[in-house]
Amino acid sequence: MKRSRTVALSILGAAAFGLAGCQEEATEAASFADLDSCLAAATDGGWFTKSDCVATFSEAQKLHEETAPRYESREVCEAEHGAGACGEDSVAGSGGGGFSFMPLLVGYMIGQALGGGRPMAQPVVPKAGGGFTTPSGTGISRIGGAGPVSAAAFDKAPVTKGLPPMTKAQVQSKGGFGGTAGTRSVSG
Repeated sequence: MKRSRTVALSILGAAAFGLAGCQEEATEAASFADLDSCLAAATDGGWFTKSDCVATFSEAQKLHEETAPRYESREVCEAEHGAGACGEDSVAGSGGGGFSFMPLLVGYMIGQALGGGRPMAQPVVPKAGGGFTTPSGTGISRIGGAGPVSAAAFDKAPVTKGLPPMTKAQVQSKGGFGGTAGTRSVSG
């Protein structure tokens, strides 16, 4: 009887430890429409500074150029990101990818680095029907919010720069932009 109780407690302890390991790490994050709104929100003694705003905005622009989804036509892009939300790919043709369209950069997220260090950045693009998303598929209800988010929201999306643009058939087979990625949602 005593042995079975010890075994049961050991199993229960292992299960609790296993569940604790499955929880995602969270980080403090904020989203901004542009560099000026980040600069206005930066405070002395806060988790991000004005110089962090400048660095992360530049990083978000670079990430957008590298990882934003690319589409074969404006119509396919606008079906995924909304009317008027797409522009010509500024780097199309330079890497053998041909002419394409990509969603406009409408904002960016800044996140507190886990374990200290410089804050992380992530570009934000519009979604058809409202809301926003990062190239890696993290949904954002509005720009201008702040609060804890999964650290995975700052995972870099696959590089699309220089690759052939997605066709309508490819987008439909994936279930839309981010359809195959494990989409996460960030509120606030």
